[in-house]
Amino acid sequence: MNLKNLLNIAALTSALCVTASSAEPTYSEPYRPQFHFTPAKNWMNDPNGLIFYEGEYHLFYQYNPFGDKWGHMSWGHAVSADMVHWKHLPLALAEENDIMIFSGSAVVDWQNTSGFGKDGKPPLVAIYTGHYTKKPLQNQHIAYSNDRGRTWTKYEGNPVLDINEKDFRDPKVIWHEPTKRWVMTISWCHERKVRFYSSPDLKQWSHLSDFGPAGSTTSIWECPDMFPLSAKRGDNRYVLIVNVGGGGPAGGFGCQYFVGTFDGRTFTLDPSHPKPQPEFVPEGKVIGDFENGYGEWQIVGDAFGEAPARGTLANQQAVDGFRGQSLVNTYHRGDQTRGKLTSPEFEIDRDHLSFLIGGGRHPGRTGIALLIDGRTVRIATGDDTERLSWKSWNVSEFRGRRARVEIFDQEAGGWGHINVDHILLADKPARPATTPVLWVDSGPDFYAAVTWGDIPKRDGRRILLGWASNSQYASDLPTSPWRSSMSLPRELTLRETPEGIRLFQQPIRELENLRGKKLQKKDATVAELNSWLRENNVSGPLWEIEIEVDSDEFTKTSTELNLELLASANQQTVLRYDSNRKLVLIDRSRSGNTQFNGAFGGVHAAAPVKTTDDDLLFHLFVDTSSVELFSNNGESVISTLVFPNTPTEPFKFNSSNPKLEIDRFTAWKLKPAIPTQAD
Repeated sequence: MNLKNLLNIAALTSALCVTASSAEPTYSEPYRPQFHFTPAKNWMNDPNGLIFYEGEYHLFYQYNPFGDKWGHMSWGHAVSADMVHWKHLPLALAEENDIMIFSGSAVVDWQNTSGFGKDGKPPLVAIYTGHYTKKPLQNQHIAYSNDRGRTWTKYEGNPVLDINEKDFRDPKVIWHEPTKRWVMTISWCHERKVRFYSSPDLKQWSHLSDFGPAGSTTSIWECPDMFPLSAKRGDNRYVLIVNVGGGGPAGGFGCQYFVGTFDGRTFTLDPSHPKPQPEFVPEGKVIGDFENGYGEWQIVGDAFGEAPARGTLANQQAVDGFRGQSLVNTYHRGDQTRGKLTSPEFEIDRDHLSFLIGGGRHPGRTGIALLIDGRTVRIATGDDTERLSWKSWNVSEFRGRRARVEIFDQEAGGWGHINVDHILLADKPARPATTPVLWVDSGPDFYAAVTWGDIPKRDGRRILLGWASNSQYASDLPTSPWRSSMSLPRELTLRETPEGIRLFQQPIRELENLRGKKLQKKDATVAELNSWLRENNVSGPLWEIEIEVDSDEFTKTSTELNLELLASANQQTVLRYDSNRKLVLIDRSRSGNTQFNGAFGGVHAAAPVKTTDDDLLFHLFVDTSSVELFSNNGESVISTLVFPNTPTEPFKFNSSNPKLEIDRFTAWKLKPAIPTQAD
């Protein structure tokens, strides 16, 4: 995965022979997850090489052996009998010879097609991206193990696939039984495509086809996965997962999916996939299109250059989505420049002001503002993507007033620039061309998700795991001596819905082994339930909770239901269901420590929940620094990090309808599942 706009790799090169902290991990540190996987210390990101073999689930992961920031990427390793209780193993694949070990997959080569097997036993084969640190190149390598993944040998014939690209990565390999060959799904990042290759032996690869662009294309594509999954018996559908480096549903990272068929060569999208809508740009008054320079706009600082940019600037990722030939782009000499650009005064004589915007998501520090009498009355920022897209303000309340537009860049860190074009005053808002996206998770902290391979047929589950973090703040998380955790493992199913075939997710059943005593309250008003929560001291982290409410209670009245979690003075994380918008949200704007990065706070997560004749069901897991919410049997999921100060208050409900009854509230206090060192 690509974190070049987040993380200063150069700052790590002096750390080659030291670790991030000399303190031994205790797993009792502030914010240390108690039932989510974390490394003992140092930086972790993408899950890699998920495979089941001889009674063990293997978890490899992107790991920096030398520090708690991204760099020196290698494969860490852990094993588990249940995907809940993990044992740390030594580093599996290390960076060497100026080649980092980027993300990839692993397979059990049951038929020894590779020839790496020994003593009649199949080898484990890892397929990963080699990222070259001294030249702009990524290609695909393999390594093998004959001792259940404890030690690995890199293939002397590496690389096994090279198309001479600098961003071509994250191979996921499966055995395709109908064609009796290996199939690789791999990300062609900046093309917003995945490529499919086949091989008889994991060493020689032939190109089959490409898929994309489709779905979310505002940022690069990474960490793909493709696997068969049936909506009903006899179904031959496949699911294609593609993670995106920006433009996710809560900003920053996102994980999308496609349902279709795969015939051994081509992935074909299912007809039920949501259809795209065209761009709409109304007639109106152009306040600025920057095709003929800055004109009478006033410049302060050095961020804007002497003239508008003609697209992408030096050392910048590709910029697109602007109109004409020129745009405002403050990446002059990189992210460190600052300044503001102010328009001449104009009269607001129409109801909507629209503009194309891209660049950094730094509210109040990079963006565009509408000023009236020198006061900011509207403001917007980018979404950590170079692609410009339409945003609009309703300015009808200011009709007849004089105003100015100000474009500003006051951020010198990662994504510390802004792109703006075609500012338009019109009777209707401009609307971008939309390609509806099916998101795996609507929260901000779920990325690089891939599934386990070789789970026995008698089990039959397809299980997904993601990295619980986000590009906007991953390097700033307030944890030590480790940084980052994984999500809970989830079982995937396909179901037929009125909208089409959709992916559903449920926490794996093995998590039930962490449950302590069951607490349950039925048919209680909000006030009655709050009293019961206090009496039973339902507070703090390490809880699994189920909440069931009759959907009729919401459809009859416009009702909002809130549950305050991890609360103390001036602090709470709020789960909210809004019946008017049929949305469930998690509000972490006052969740505790949010100051470590300006992008962290706020109501980042919202997922649609369909009201039916059945009850609404919310299934919630609360760890020391995360909340994961599964709604309506996994119809939608929200994963979010939180960093509360020591919570002291019991969980508490409130509702806009004082007569609202909760049909069922069930809670289990969870036992810790702390990783240990393998024997």
